Order: sequence, then C-alpha cells, then structure tokens
Amino acid sequence: MPSYMLIMRGTDESNAAMMADIEEMMARTRQFIEEMVKAGVLLAAEGLDDPRQGVVVDFSGEVPVVTDGPYGETKELFGGYFLLDVASKQEAVEWAKRVPAVTGSKIEVRRVAGEDEMPQDTAGTAEGRARI
Repeated sequence: MPSYMLIMRGTDESNAAMMADIEEMMARTRQFIEEMVKAGVLLAAEGLDDPRQGVVVDFSGEVPVVTDGPYGETKELFGGYFLLDVASKQEAVEWAKRVPAVTGSKIEVRRVAGEDEMPQDTAGTAEGRARI
C-alpha cells in the first residue's frame, strides 16, 4: 500500500490558538493517534519544536549560509506530521480531515515515493535514501 504524509502547517496565529489550550489539543491528538493505531494505518507521527529553536541552511549563494530561526518571510510553518499506510490518496484525505486542528491550520497530504521509484543503483539502501 502507498504511504502518505499528513503535514501539519500553521501560522503564528493558529499556533498561538493551539498553545492557548494545549492540554485539550494534546488530549484530542492522543485520541486521534489511538484511532489511527486501531485502524492499522499509522506508521509514524512527530511534532516539531518551536521554529525559533531551528536554523535555516540557505543554498542560494556560492556557499551555504546558516541563519538562526525563526524563519524569514514564512507565512506557514511545518509543525509536524503523521505518516500513514493507506490504500489511496482519498483515504489519506479522509484521515487528514479528522486531524485535531485549530482555525487557520492546514494539513497537506503528500504521497511518499516508494523504493521502486528511486534510482536503481541506490534503491533500498540507507545510503540511497539519505542521498535523496
């Protein structure tokens, strides 16, 4: 079956709304995760730390430039993901519609490329996955 990633995206405003009632949001998220586990579709799920703790490595010049977070003119930030093993994009979308989210948040649904779609000389190896 194909894998799909549900990418959680938020704005400063939606992240603030989520943090205002973080205990409720965490309880709803734990319940959602339990539902996915019971359905046998959850492969992984992770949330990311505050973007101010991150860095950006920018390759637009001749040498990479590292800049501390928060990110410059970003309107939405990647806040975490759910990785699902489902039968179709439509099934992934149905799960995405159930993600506990606050107003202003978005969930991007993307198919994860399979090993058979990787270059033949490195497909299936840890080295090959790391290069992509």
